[in-house]
Parts: sequence; C-alpha cells; structure tokens
Amino acid sequence: MVAVSDVAEHAVNEQSLVEDGLVQEWHELLARYSAVFGTLECRLQENHGIGANEFEALERLATCDFKCRSADLTGAIHLSQSATSRLVARLEKEGLVERALCDVDRRGIFVTITDAGREKYLAAKRTHREVLTEILG
Repeated sequence: MVAVSDVAEHAVNEQSLVEDGLVQEWHELLARYSAVFGTLECRLQENHGIGANEFEALERLATCDFKCRSADLTGAIHLSQSATSRLVARLEKEGLVERALCDVDRRGIFVTITDAGREKYLAAKRTHREVLTEILG
C-alpha cells in the first residue's frame, strides 16, 4: 500500500521539476535576449548613432499604417510611458521625429517620422537584420 505522504512527496517532486524546468527556460530566454539586445545596442550605436530602443521606435513609425500616438509607441517598444516620452524627445531633438497635438483630443500627441528619421531607419535596418540573423538565425 502507498502511504499518503509518499503520494504528496511525489507530487511535490513533480511540481519542483516543472518549476525547475520553467526557471531554466526563463534563464535561457534572458540570456538570449541579453545577447541580442546587447549586440544590437553596440552595432546600431557604432554604425548609426542610435540605440536599439530608438531603432524600434523608428521602425514602428516607419511601418505604421495609421497615425501613431505616444501611447502606441509605449506598447510597441516595451518601455514605460515616461521612458518612451524621453526617447521621443531625444528623437525629436535629433530631427528624426515630430510631435503634434491631436486636433480632436488635445491631450493626445501624435508622433511621425521625418524624412531624416526614415533615412536613419533604412540605413540601420540592414544592421538590425544582420544581428538578428547572426544571433537568432
């Protein structure tokens, strides 16, 4: 006969194995993300003078089918609202994007890519894709 404590111990051991597997998977994901992001950050900065987050913002704006609000960028580039606002301010200062108030809702701000921003994005896109291919491909 199997004791209740043996069944409970077996269940705890199974749960521990599942958790260990999830933790291992999480650590592998973090390591892969760090490798890709770190390499992107270095190469984009060296070759184009922008970071990975700036590239992601420019890509979103360059490929967006609609007027992009600051809030849309926040979700797309996975930064906090305040970090996205600072990033957009830097891009605007560099002449890569423009901000405009929404005519309907004066609280809303639209962000659009400038011609200079589109040129920067297109030049950096090749570097971005090369890094993705190198590390993930």
